[in-house]
Amino acid sequence: MDPEYGETWAYESIIGALPGIDLSAGEAIAIQLAVFEVSVLALAWYYDLRAAALAGTAAVVVAALGSAEMLRISAAARRPETPESYRRLLFGSSIEVVLSVLAFIALVTHLFVFDTRSPDPLVETLFGTDPPTLVVYLTLLVLWDLCYRIATGWWVAIVGLWRSVRYRFDDRTAGVLRRADRESVLFGLLQLPLLPFLTDHPVLFAALAAHVAAVLVISGASLGLLWLRGYR
Repeated sequence: MDPEYGETWAYESIIGALPGIDLSAGEAIAIQLAVFEVSVLALAWYYDLRAAALAGTAAVVVAALGSAEMLRISAAARRPETPESYRRLLFGSSIEVVLSVLAFIALVTHLFVFDTRSPDPLVETLFGTDPPTLVVYLTLLVLWDLCYRIATGWWVAIVGLWRSVRYRFDDRTAGVLRRADRESVLFGLLQLPLLPFLTDHPVLFAALAAHVAAVLVISGASLGLLWLRGYR
């Protein structure tokens, strides 16, 4: 059955709402990966930005894998045996969109205000002193994609822990929710390939590393609660 309105990520809702287009999850992710990667490579070739091509490819792949992970989490979370309040909070609140907007604004402010005062600004390192307009546009689009998935991973972890603290479940439901929490852990770990590109930028490195660590701790605590309460 198709998910009901209000029980999907904004990402899923957009794909499902496209008129005259009926894409499977795999097809949507493949198109996302192909369009972004071709754009990254084409602009990198045209403007001779080899360093940017590698970083851009990593970001595109992480975003595509994040899309797949979001779909796996949502498939487990909206199983009929899971609590309705959990599904409503996870999907219907759209908090992940609010968090992603805040994260994106913070990132843009850092890149174009704070980081410009450092000896080696990230934007200048990747794109030179006069970044091409199309490259900046594509970069911001990919960064928004990443911020949305990072914010979603954070929200999944928080709501998962809240659910495990508040409710007790039978064996079947606990198994479904443990799978959702394990996917949440994997979702966090998917951000790690971005860290090597941030080693010379301690603020961004620390922020991303702290996000991954927080997701692992929170989702791990949720998993621990499910096990400690006797469900195997």
